[in-house]
Amino acid sequence: MTAQPTPPMATGTLREHLGPAVRQAATALAQADSAAKNRFLQATAAALETQRALLLQANALDVAQASDQPAAFQERLTLNDSRITGMIKGLHDVAYLPDPVGRIRELTRQTSGITVGRMRVPLGVLAMVFESRPNVAIDAAALAVKAGNAIYLKAGTEALHTCRILDACLQEGLRQAGLPMEAVVMLPCDGRHLIQELIGSPQWIDLLIARGGHALFAALHQESRVPVMGHLSGNCHIYVDDRADLDQAMAIVCNAKLSRPGVCNAMETLLVAAPIAASWLPAMLDKLREAGCAMRGCPATRDLVPWVQPATEQDWHEEYLAPILAVRVVAGLDEAMAHIARYGTQHTEVILTQDLARAEQFLRGVDAASVMVNASSRFADGSEYGLGAEIGIATGKLHARGPIALEGLTCEKWIVLGQGQVRE
Repeated sequence: MTAQPTPPMATGTLREHLGPAVRQAATALAQADSAAKNRFLQATAAALETQRALLLQANALDVAQASDQPAAFQERLTLNDSRITGMIKGLHDVAYLPDPVGRIRELTRQTSGITVGRMRVPLGVLAMVFESRPNVAIDAAALAVKAGNAIYLKAGTEALHTCRILDACLQEGLRQAGLPMEAVVMLPCDGRHLIQELIGSPQWIDLLIARGGHALFAALHQESRVPVMGHLSGNCHIYVDDRADLDQAMAIVCNAKLSRPGVCNAMETLLVAAPIAASWLPAMLDKLREAGCAMRGCPATRDLVPWVQPATEQDWHEEYLAPILAVRVVAGLDEAMAHIARYGTQHTEVILTQDLARAEQFLRGVDAASVMVNASSRFADGSEYGLGAEIGIATGKLHARGPIALEGLTCEKWIVLGQGQVRE
């Protein structure tokens, strides 16, 4: 198997050629058995292993050409042996998951004699537009196909060479599984006109998934005629309550901010209860500073730690995606929850406390896709939730929310089983 350059596609391609072919592939996938879909996953995993060296070379070229981009951008773009191994593991994990398609629940016999229930079915044709994280193409294709959907994948030009190799691996997986080759379509990275076709083709695409920065999601959400799933930004908070285990809190805060600052589930704002601020916050911020993190703080924070830079109003809204942290001292739980309600983006919010009643109040009262107690926000991830992988994080409230995996790429239809009944 060798990677071939993705051919250019002219304007109108989606409407005139790809649209019908991919829709037909989706129809076939909806009826495919689990064994065929799992063969695709396993064959794609084997192809990635075979092409590991070539994939690293291609990715190194992409990273070199992105040398003028911010460090967080380059970090998301970079593949290494560990991340490729993670992609391969994710494919096998999805293969082992139960197939949701065709699952029937709540069969209930009605007084008329009919039996009514609900069956889980694929959404149809998906499209994912993503920036600077080429590994998400594999997760997206794996979950889409296992859930019986066809999918378009549209990366930015920064991942051009990497995506050519990934495309070849996916096509090899489809070929070996005997599934339609149009089930996964990697659109040319430089075909920007194709984005306009994607967002303007509700007859050919059932759901658009945005994986990228604030500007990408905002533009797609505003302009698309196709329903869009994704999150606008990940301004995640950790509130350290005055009844927290403070040693535990220090470890969690460091992990949430520093393990991968450039991802959407990294903590961006630290809220600290006033009764513990003087005794705990200076040591916490010194530890973060020693690790290379910059701080922007409220007046109370700066009174305790004078070297912290003053926070502006914008800092409370900011998704830094960098080793920068906004810090605010709050009176207690109510003020922390009010701050999150005002500035949060409904992605992931965390409370650190040993008080069960306060933890329950936070869980019930905070509006976010993931709400956590005594754990790092970095756990907001499909693989960590036992979903095998994720196609993205949804912060909206329709259809699915949080890490989107197999079930989130399906819906339900009503089924009715009768024995000749007619309605009176």
